[in-house]
Amino acid sequence: ETSPHLPAPENVEVYSYNFQSLLRWSPVPVENGLVLYTVQYRTRFHRVWSEMGCTETPQTWCRFPPELRRRRWTIELRLRAQLGALSSAWVHTPPFVAETNTTLGPPRVNSVRASPDSLLLSVSPPFPPEPGDSLQYLVSCWENTTSATEKKLSESKTLFQIGNLKESTLYCFSIQVQLKIYSGHLLGQQSAPECHRTTLS
Repeated sequence: ETSPHLPAPENVEVYSYNFQSLLRWSPVPVENGLVLYTVQYRTRFHRVWSEMGCTETPQTWCRFPPELRRRRWTIELRLRAQLGALSSAWVHTPPFVAETNTTLGPPRVNSVRASPDSLLLSVSPPFPPEPGDSLQYLVSCWENTTSATEKKLSESKTLFQIGNLKESTLYCFSIQVQLKIYSGHLLGQQSAPECHRTTLS
C-alpha cells in the first residue's frame, strides 16, 4: 500500500559522465527500520515500466544496465522507497537522453614530444568511441608569458602537432573534445593546462 507516512525520495537526479549514467537520490529519513528503494525505467518507444536491476536495494544510487547505454534513447525513470509493507509515491525523472545530457570529460594526454618548432601530442578520447563517432580535439596553445596570444587548432586524429613555435620557449596547452551529435555538437570539459618547452635547434 502507498503510505502518506513514508516520504518519497528527494534530490533524485540522473548523473551522467562520459556516457556512464546512474540515478542517485537522498536517503529517506526514518526513525527505525531499513528503507529499500526500487527503480524502474521505460523508453519513448516501449511505454511499459521495466526493472532496472535495482529492486528493493538499500543503495541510494542505481547504475544504468548495459541495455540502456544507447546514446539517443529517451529514457524515463521512476523511483520509490519501501519500509516493510509501506511504499512511498513514485518519483519520476524528466526524460533523459545521454547524447545531449551527459558530461564529456577532458581527453587524456598520453605523451608530448618537443622539437625546436613544435609539440607532438598523443591523446585519447575520454570515452570509448562508437562506430561512426565524429570527434574533434580542440586545442588552445599559448606562450607562457603575460602577453599571451592563443593558437587554436581543431584535430580529428589522436596524434597531432602544434606547429610554428619558437625554439627553447615554454608553451602551455589545454584540450577539449567536441563530439558531433544529431542536434549539433557536444563540447567536453577542458583538460588542465600542461606546459612544455620546445628544444633548441
